[in-house]
Amino acid sequence: MYKTLHNLVLGFHGCSRETYEKVLINHEELSKSMNDYDWLGNGIYFWENSYARALEWAERFKKDEGPSVIGAVIDLGYCLNLSDYGCTEVLSSVYGLLSEECQMEGIGLPENGGKDSLKPFRRLDCAVIERLHKLNQEIEQSEYDSVRGIFFEGKPIYPNAGFLDKTHIQICVRNPNCIKGYFSPKEYNKKFARI
Repeated sequence: MYKTLHNLVLGFHGCSRETYEKVLINHEELSKSMNDYDWLGNGIYFWENSYARALEWAERFKKDEGPSVIGAVIDLGYCLNLSDYGCTEVLSSVYGLLSEECQMEGIGLPENGGKDSLKPFRRLDCAVIERLHKLNQEIEQSEYDSVRGIFFEGKPIYPNAGFLDKTHIQICVRNPNCIKGYFSPKEYNKKFARI
């Protein structure tokens, strides 16, 4: 009943200059990420309200391709909001289902992990979320338009801190109609007061 989020959010997508031009000049769509380690499942990824984090990602992973950032106005629609308390029970149940299926098929569950702390592989989390989407299709339940989650990442910002320096909110858009428009982010004009 409370899964539809009735607000627009700004999202930022780190990319290459080529992708930036395809989307903002040629009006093409961003491609869905379909990696088995994408923590929120398959879809188009954005950092919610964080141009700086999107740029940092692009500078690290697209440094030889002209690091760029695309802004988007997003209506999250019917959203699997992982910051909502009720989602833990749903994901736990789906994990149980996935675990049983893997056991019956004689295969191991995917595992989370990775050597690089800046790009951890979340194969288990991806598999659980994708299994939830498949389950919704099987039981003819409404499909989620988007998935939203808080990603705790990085180092403590001061001794014994509970805050990490790279923590962010990410959005995975499954339904491209949720993206109401793309824009080229502009620089902040320091001559004027904050808005």
